[in-house]
Formats: sequence, C-alpha cells, structure tokens
Amino acid sequence: MPLGQRPGDKSDARYCGVEVLDFPAGEDLPAVLNHSLASAFDFILVPLVDPNYRPAPGSVLPVSASDLILGPAQWSNHVVGKISEWIDLDSEDERLRLDSELTLKQEIAWASHVSLQACVLPAPRRSFCGNYARVVNQILQGLTNMHLWLRLPLEKSEPMDDDLDKIKNNSHTSEIVDSWELWNSFRLLCDHSSQLCVALDILSTLPSINSLARWFGEPVRAAILQTEAFLTNAKGYPCLSKRHQSLLTGFFKHSVQVIISGRSNHNVFPVSEGVLSGDESYAEDSRVRHALTPYLEYIAYLYRKMDPLPEQERIEINYRDFLQSPLQPLMDNLEAQTYETFEKDVVKYTQYRRAVAKALVDRVADDAVSTTRTVLMVVGAGRGPLVRASLQAAEETGRKLKVYAVEKILTLLLLFIV
Repeated sequence: MPLGQRPGDKSDARYCGVEVLDFPAGEDLPAVLNHSLASAFDFILVPLVDPNYRPAPGSVLPVSASDLILGPAQWSNHVVGKISEWIDLDSEDERLRLDSELTLKQEIAWASHVSLQACVLPAPRRSFCGNYARVVNQILQGLTNMHLWLRLPLEKSEPMDDDLDKIKNNSHTSEIVDSWELWNSFRLLCDHSSQLCVALDILSTLPSINSLARWFGEPVRAAILQTEAFLTNAKGYPCLSKRHQSLLTGFFKHSVQVIISGRSNHNVFPVSEGVLSGDESYAEDSRVRHALTPYLEYIAYLYRKMDPLPEQERIEINYRDFLQSPLQPLMDNLEAQTYETFEKDVVKYTQYRRAVAKALVDRVADDAVSTTRTVLMVVGAGRGPLVRASLQAAEETGRKLKVYAVEKILTLLLLFIV
C-alpha cells in the first residue's frame, strides 16, 4: 500500500519495503510476504539462499523456496532479492574468492529465473574491490531487465585535527572511510552500467551536509533505514532527528524507496517477532500487527506532510534523470504533442521574453521609441511561443517590433493565419 497520496507524485518513493533478517525456508516465504503486505508494506527484501550454503561438488543451491510457491507477479512486484552477505570476492583466501564468485553467479541466475526486478549486492569488504567489480560487470552484460543495487553504508569518517597533523607530517596514515568514493570506483570499473544502482544503509549518525548532497546526483534506488537510527518521542513512538527527516525528504523527491531494517526497539503494542525471522512457531493472524509497523507509520507521516508537487514539477518529473533522444526538427515533422511538451517549459520562454526586452531597450533609446521599429525573425517558430514572448517583451518596453515567423511545416503556419 503506498505511503500516501501526494498530488502529482507517481514515483517509486510512494512504496516502502521491509528487510527480512533471517532466511525464510520453504513455506515460510509466502507467510512472511503475505503478513508484510497485509501490514501495508509494499515489498520485502529477502535472502534468496540459505546463508550457511557453501559450494561443494554435487551440492544443490538451497534456495528459499520453489519458483512455484509464489506467482510470477508476486516475485516480480513484491520481492527484492538479497545476495548472501558472506561473499568476499577480494579475499586473500583463493578458495573463498572462487566460492564467492560461483555463489554470486548462481544466486543472480536464480533471481533472474524468478523474474525479480532487483537484487541487493553485499557491500564490498575493503576499499579495493577490483575483482568484485569485475565479476559484477560480467554479470551485468548478461542481464536484460533486472537491476543490481550495491549496498553501501551512508558514511564518511572525518579526520580529527590530530589526524590531519599526522597526515601532513607523514608520520601516520589514517584511512578515511568514504562510501561515495567506494561507489565511484566500483561503478567506473563496471563501465557506468545503467543497471547498477545503489542501496544506502542509513545509520544513526550521518556525514556532513556536503557529503550527503553528493548522493542526490547518483542512481540511489533504496534507502535502507535501520531501526537504530530512530529516536523515541515523548509518547514512546519512533521518530527521526531533523537531519534524518531532511535526508528522507530529499530522497522522496528523487524517487528513492525506503526499506525498513532491524529489530523493533519500540514495543508500543503486541507484535509477532516470528514473522520477521521466519519462525514457524508464530500464529498466522492478520490481526497481529507487524513488528515494524510503527516505523512504517512514521515514514508514511513524513511522506504525507510534504508539500504537493508544483504544477511545473509534475510536468517535469517523468523526464528527470533520463537522457532524452535528440529530435531532428529539420528532418522530421514533429507532432503536436511534442510541441505541447516543449511549451510547458515556463522558465525557458520567460527567459526569452526578458532577453528580448533587454535587447529592445539596448537597441532603441527612449527618445527614439516613436520613430524606430525593430525587425525580429523567429526561425523555426513552431506553434509560436517565441513569437508571443517577443511581442510581450515589445509591449512591456513600449518598443515597436515587427516579427517574421519562419516555419517549414505548413500545418503550423495555419495557427498564425488564424
């Protein structure tokens, strides 16, 4: 169930998921999914394979459930796969590196088979992750629709003054952890694949404002909000600090989905903890609220209290962060719908009007207004927005203006005749 109805917002930010911390084997997966959906979560982030599995001759991949236990729409719309966290493709142990590569490829193949839209990759275990990136890049070459989200902690350790002095004196090396730098190195090695995205772990502490701002220009698809990041308000319910609230609001504006992760630290009502872990002992009852429902309700509150999208943003939201194919207006006759889209760019035509007004004032002095007429040609006039902007500029400045509209499409010229 979406977090709320915000006029004009049709992005993925409306949806909130929950991370299943333990491995739900066999029949537990449908129960965990159904309980999460009944509790108003939209999807689950769930391990695909038993975390105790290690490749061995003749062994079979111990997947969480048969591909038939859920319908195709459930796999595709409500499940995000979580790759085994023990994987370490840059380990010094050769056996572990080989096992990790084999397991990663097997799990991605299984996720692709059940038509998952995305899988979350574990965070690199060290700053140099060349082999990890090599294998992921190889996998990306064979994917069609599925995306891979690299999980990274949202952190940047800032050196203290003493550390800065030591670094300057070269007497001590202090490694600065910067998850953005790690992401930048990883995606460069993966050739900037459009199917490689980011899932950020939001912890109780946040880096500086400048460090956070860099992430708004990256393909962040999910913000995994840890329950430890929540504070407790006067009534005992979970809430977030002002900085965390501001960060989430920014992510909402960039179509980032929230995934709640962790154990409940706010027992404000009886819950079934077994649902999160896949414990078979819990009683399946739709009246039992999910352990993380209070956190979901708070996230929904933050989403709903955001200001409605301005009309201009509603128009632009579907074109954000996408490279548009260049049009060929000299070769092709553009459709009316294309012109309609262009003309909704209010800023563009406002700036044109102001530029023409300044040019007219600069060209024609006040004492020559009644005797001087400026000639303006709009080449490629389309449906006439630049012509109208120019005439408005002439009216505002009190200058005389004669406009020639040049257009190759005859049907558009009828607009000027009418």
